[in-house]
Amino acid sequence: MASFNAKHVLFSMCVITTFIWLVRASDPDTLFDYIVPPNVTIIDGNFFTYTKIRGFFNGPDLNQTTSMLASIIEFPALNGQSVSLSFLRLGPGGVSAPHTRPHATGLFFVLEGRFEVGFVDSSNKLYSQTLETGDMFIFPKGLVHYQYNVDCEKPAVAVAAFGSASASTVSIPGSLFETSIEDVVLAKSFRTDVATIRKLKAGLGNKN
Repeated sequence: MASFNAKHVLFSMCVITTFIWLVRASDPDTLFDYIVPPNVTIIDGNFFTYTKIRGFFNGPDLNQTTSMLASIIEFPALNGQSVSLSFLRLGPGGVSAPHTRPHATGLFFVLEGRFEVGFVDSSNKLYSQTLETGDMFIFPKGLVHYQYNVDCEKPAVAVAAFGSASASTVSIPGSLFETSIEDVVLAKSFRTDVATIRKLKAGLGNKN
């Protein structure tokens, strides 16, 4: 009987721990239908509408690589709703450099063209796939991932949905080479020399 009780207690603790982890893995829940920012005095249909994505589909140069995000910053009505969107257009041969989204899992859906995508898990194993129009791919929360337009003649367009209203991006090249990390630290980390690190920084537009 004592052994049974011990197993029951252990199982209960595991369930509670898992539940707590799941709660913490998403945006905090809200007790209200929606959250009104302090500076907003009129609540009508306009508050729940976001129209700035319209220009994404009829821009002056559809071959340019660009992205647009609809998160809590751009669309305050998302506060407390645990959802946001990002639109990505890669020009021919364009790439979205390796990055992470520490706050949210991403569900990537190809609207047009072909993408090579991939992410690296915590054991440094790469999972990659070539996606066609209509395909979807999951980028697990917090893992390094990338997107690449394999077509050198046509643009590729996709939308990503996130389980967070604040799906912030951490760029790997930007974090390493466009911040104040000392060149000697980067050189030792990549087992190269300072001159090579400075060339990489110059290529990213960082002249320091």
